Amino acid sequence: MNGLLTLLIFLPTAGAVALLFLPREKTGAIKLVATVTAGIAFVASLPLWFETGFRTSGDFLFRETLDWIPSLGVKYALGVDGIAALLILLTTLLSFICMYASYTAITKREKEYYVFLLLLETGMIGVFCALDFFLFYVFWEVMLVPMYFLIGVWGGPRKLYAAIKFFLYTLFGSVVMLLAIIALYFFNTTGFLWWKGLGNAPTFDIPHFHAIASQIPPDLQVWLFWAFFLGFAIKVPMFPFHTWLPDAHVEAPTAGSVILAGVLLKMGTYGFLRFSLPICPAASSTHWVQLSVVVLSIIGILYGSMVAMVQKDVKKLVAYSSVAHLGFVMLGFFALNTAGIQGGILQSINHGLSTGGLFLLVGIIYERRHTRMITDFGGISSVMPVYAMLFMVILLASIGLPLLNGFVGEFTILVGAFLANWRWAAFAVIGVVLGAAYMLWLYQRVFFGEVTHEENRTLQDVNLREILTLAPLIVFCVWIGVYPKPFFEMTAKSSDKLVVAVEQARLAREAGTVRMASTAGTPGTPATPATRADLAAPAAPAAAAVLPEGR
Repeated sequence: MNGLLTLLIFLPTAGAVALLFLPREKTGAIKLVATVTAGIAFVASLPLWFETGFRTSGDFLFRETLDWIPSLGVKYALGVDGIAALLILLTTLLSFICMYASYTAITKREKEYYVFLLLLETGMIGVFCALDFFLFYVFWEVMLVPMYFLIGVWGGPRKLYAAIKFFLYTLFGSVVMLLAIIALYFFNTTGFLWWKGLGNAPTFDIPHFHAIASQIPPDLQVWLFWAFFLGFAIKVPMFPFHTWLPDAHVEAPTAGSVILAGVLLKMGTYGFLRFSLPICPAASSTHWVQLSVVVLSIIGILYGSMVAMVQKDVKKLVAYSSVAHLGFVMLGFFALNTAGIQGGILQSINHGLSTGGLFLLVGIIYERRHTRMITDFGGISSVMPVYAMLFMVILLASIGLPLLNGFVGEFTILVGAFLANWRWAAFAVIGVVLGAAYMLWLYQRVFFGEVTHEENRTLQDVNLREILTLAPLIVFCVWIGVYPKPFFEMTAKSSDKLVVAVEQARLAREAGTVRMASTAGTPGTPATPATRADLAAPAAPAAAAVLPEGR
């Protein structure tokens, strides 16, 4: 279906332009246009789910290519694989829910608010669709501006501090990432610094750089990897680049927190899968590089969990839980095997569903009480029983209860980590225990016991609109927990390609090491038969681990 991706990207922009022509006094019409636009975008994205090509090939589908700046080799190039398709579906779903959830939460400057939400959706979808580095970077930067204003205008008491901190952190990472893109561009043509160029025609085409990854010198790959790492690790965020996240989450309006947790953080994890692993496979598979990322991931899991345990603000507790959950995702990716990568991708989707749902639930109680302090609640289940039930389901999904989505993602990640190194899984599983501890303790303090504050006795339970905003998230949490096979199938081929690329780079590096060792030995002495057999051996079981039959 040619043109589908362009439609998905610019349909929200068209809706934003339409809002500009509506009088700001007609708030009902503004909300209706914004919600209908986001709903149409979600419906328009559904063909991505039903495309069978993602389940049989790891190639990019729905390709669109137009010359944009021919003198620089810049093209308007779009395409998605199974990984990007799932993230686009998550983006359109959460954007639609956020429009609907904001009806009562936002009461000032509503017209501008919905314009920024729609423009943000354009930037997010564009990031996942772009197959040209220049175009990708444009969407990456465009996405920052609406989120900056959403936090800075409609946020909490410290909104300006949080908005500026978010913008500066992300912009710094983006600039370093841009340096890596420029280095790749010149290496592909005339050369970069002391690295001799390949002499190819100028291009920013991402699949082209995937194809020439084996020709990029290992030392240059290491520099490129860490430049990309800084840009994406800040966005994830990984420890110790996470300090902007709690402030942004706490001060952002409810919809801003949902989009931030559900989609914006996934741009960082997506960057590792789209750029770091396939373009720098030799660097990614180098032991000290892999170990460095894994250690930071495990620290993030344990640190995020322990800091979440002591939070007094419900929203900040959920924010720190994101640091722990995304640590699991990164651990899965850098296990560098199929189980780990597929588990990490699924957990990215799971985190968007469950944590997005938790932020919606926090927003519901905040609208009624205008406080998020845990001590201001207690006994809420007797006053708001439906709300308590919805909160429990999504909380258990976040914890990773079997038959809910979090369990499938975390279990698959731990399998991948165990196959790579059992010690990684042993440390990571502590985070699972801590996650259950701080979430269940939160639930106990907020919902159980006696009602100790008179203000809580008259709280209204959730209404139909609020139930409808949460219902799709609960449906997906249960669906993935009970029957995850379709989701694994969407990403299986793309994950396999990543594993093969990294494993081939590792084998090539080991082969080069053996050749150097044999050259350093007795001149004219050929490699032993055992060495040749080792070089011809298939990928190590840990790196080639595949999910069980049926995924």
